[in-house]
Parts: sequence; C-alpha cells; structure tokens
Amino acid sequence: MRRPTGSPQLISYEKLPAMEGEMCEWVPASAGTTLVASLQQERSSARAGAGDAAQRAEIAKRKPLRMIKDSYASYSSIAVDPGNNEVVMTDESLFQILVYDRQANTPPSARMTEPKRMLGGLKTKIEFQCGLYIDPQSGDIYAVNNDTVDTLVIFSRQARGDVPPNRELYTPHGTFGIAVDEQAKEMFLTIQHDSAVVVYRKDSQKDESPVRLLQGDRTLLADPHGIALDAKNNLIFVTNHGSVSSRQPGAQTGGTLGRGEGKTNWPLGRDQVIPGSGRNVPPSITVYSKTAKGDTAPLRVIQGPKTRMDWPTGIAVDPERGEIYISNDMGDEVLVFSSSASGDAAPIRVLKGPKTMIKNPTGLYLDLKNDELWVANFGNHTATVYKATAAGDTAPLRVIRSGPLGAPTPMIGNPHPVAYDSKREELLVPN
Repeated sequence: MRRPTGSPQLISYEKLPAMEGEMCEWVPASAGTTLVASLQQERSSARAGAGDAAQRAEIAKRKPLRMIKDSYASYSSIAVDPGNNEVVMTDESLFQILVYDRQANTPPSARMTEPKRMLGGLKTKIEFQCGLYIDPQSGDIYAVNNDTVDTLVIFSRQARGDVPPNRELYTPHGTFGIAVDEQAKEMFLTIQHDSAVVVYRKDSQKDESPVRLLQGDRTLLADPHGIALDAKNNLIFVTNHGSVSSRQPGAQTGGTLGRGEGKTNWPLGRDQVIPGSGRNVPPSITVYSKTAKGDTAPLRVIQGPKTRMDWPTGIAVDPERGEIYISNDMGDEVLVFSSSASGDAAPIRVLKGPKTMIKNPTGLYLDLKNDELWVANFGNHTATVYKATAAGDTAPLRVIRSGPLGAPTPMIGNPHPVAYDSKREELLVPN
C-alpha cells in the first residue's frame, strides 16, 4: 500500500558488492516447502507433547518460581481538592486512583493509610496514569493515561470501584501532563514521544480533534512531561526531559495513522521522523504564551548545569510569589525557580535531604488555599506535604503511605523485554 505523500517510501535500491570470507550455506528456493513442512511438524509435535486438555489446563495453573512486583501503590501524580478537603493520587503500579482526606497522616507504626475512595479495574480504563487535574467546581477527576490506553478518562467525584468513566477523550500516544485554563475552558496536554503540546476544549470527548498544536524544532520541546498554567500572566510552563527528533519538512499535517487519522491539530508522529535526527539535549523548562501554536519558539528557556535539573517532571506555578516548583525525579528533590528565570539559572530554593523523605518525585501540587506543597514520591510509596516555602532538609508536615515504612520499591512501570547479565547475575528491566 502506498503511504501518504511526505512519508518515507522505497524508490530504488542498489545491489550490494560481493563479500569475501565465510558465509552461511545457500538454501535453494525448492527448499521452501520442505522448510514449511518441517516447521509445521515441529509445531504438531509440540502440541502433542503437551498432552490432553486436562494436562494443558494443569500446566496453565503453574505459578512462577519468583515474582518481582510491587504490591503497594506507587504514587505518580497528585492533586488537591481544597473545596472537599481531599487529596487525589494516581497509582502507576496497581492502576488505581486513590482519594484520601487532606489531613490524613500515616503514623510510623502503621502499615498504611486506607483511602476514602478507590477507582480501579478494567471498566475504568485506568492504566499507567501520570497526569491529574481536579475540577475546582464539580470535583470531577481528569486522569491521563500515558501509554497503552491512549485515553483521558474523566470521573465524577462520587465515582468509586470498577466503573466506566463518565467521559473519555482519545488522546495522542504518550500523553503525559495536563493543565486546564478554567477561564478559556481549554485543556493543555503534553505529548512525550512526539515532543508536542495539544490543546482541547475542556468539554471535549471521544474523537474530537485538538483546537491547537504546538510542535516543531523551534519550540524546543524535547520529551515534554509536566505542564503548568500561569493564568495571571497568560503563560504555560513545560518541563522537558531532553529526548527529541525532527519531523520531515513539509510533512502532511494532521493525523495519518490510528486514532489520529483524519484529525486536525494532531502531532506529527514517528512515521514522519527524519532518520538519524534523534538526539538528547539537556533537560529544560520552556515558557510560552498560553495561545502559542505551530512551530513557535519559547519566550524563555531555563536550561543548564546550574539548574540541577535531571528528569524534571511535575511542575506548579505560584503566580503571586512569582515562583515555579519542579519535582526533579533523579535528584530526589524539589527545585524552586523564579518564574521570570531564564538561561542557566540556579534555583532560589531546594527541598532535599533524608528528613524530607523525597524519593524519585514524579508529581507535585501547590495548594494555594492552604499554602502547602504536595509531592508524590514514586520511589518510596509516600506522598509528603510541606509548607509552600519549605527549603533544605525539612521534614514533611504530614505523610501518606501506601505500604509499610521502608518497604522495597521495585519502581517497575510498563516493563519491556528483559535481559539477563550473566556476569553480574542481574536482570535488566527497561521501563
């Protein structure tokens, strides 16, 4: 099938020169049918070796000798509902949304804190969630699925158990962060793999197209994760891990494959990548007008060794203090910058140290009503809360734990094919 104009296509090939040295034995074309027959015979033998149906059923019941699995919730994103005095978290380990009382505090002697409500199960379409937003008026929960489901799911505040979403929106693959402009009734979503930001109507559902797209080399978006809106100054702030590739010049705009086919303002995907253009750049925070679209350069960029950024993920803005908060995943810390910072700027405050209990923070939320900072720690089954101005090695005001204190955290999220290092006797698990 011919691919759309602008996509890579085979137009010619060259015969390779003869090579010297040992080669595999040539197999004549007539061997094809013999090979197929041989393979079929092997499959038949394998099936026969499995025995009758009862034997196969018994084999299917076999349990693994060992299992590497996190039995406790791994908090990945977090948001506060100050009107109802609740805090909501997504669990990327067991595929759940958990709701707690905002004042909950797990004692060191307790195994965990029980949530007030839980959402989870096949009907919910919750899977690998990493972005979260709570509607300040209704309490509705907007939760972003990052990988296999490719759907933004919206639940009412009263929803619990294994129930379908009240509304769902089919999003580009690799959607991560979410921010909402309540005044304009728009949703901003970051798209990791295609290095883009898409903007939808807040009430969008199912197959509706985005109303704007921000993507291209000039945007300096590079594996964007978190996104925050400064409604006072009409700006958006985006955290970038730093992996990016370029798209074909003049590539067909709009969706061409899968769920994006026929949609407008859909990110140019991997099928439009310029071969060999992949690169890793230093992590950054990029700043844009909230109405930016197309291949628009950022107004400012925070980037460089003084920033301390290493997988900056969650982000929040305090428009009154003029500050931005970053959860710095690999640094086990929260970085606070001036919202007017630019270039290789050092943070004005850092929250880090053993007393803070911060470990691989992937999500954070700034509760402006209660002047508190919440951190979701993917690395130790905790959500920790501090005064918004906390700095240094400061202990949290409260802690919510999903498991026993000090329980191991495998931090496995969507593992792919594993490898075994026989020299070190280690398993390598890409996530």
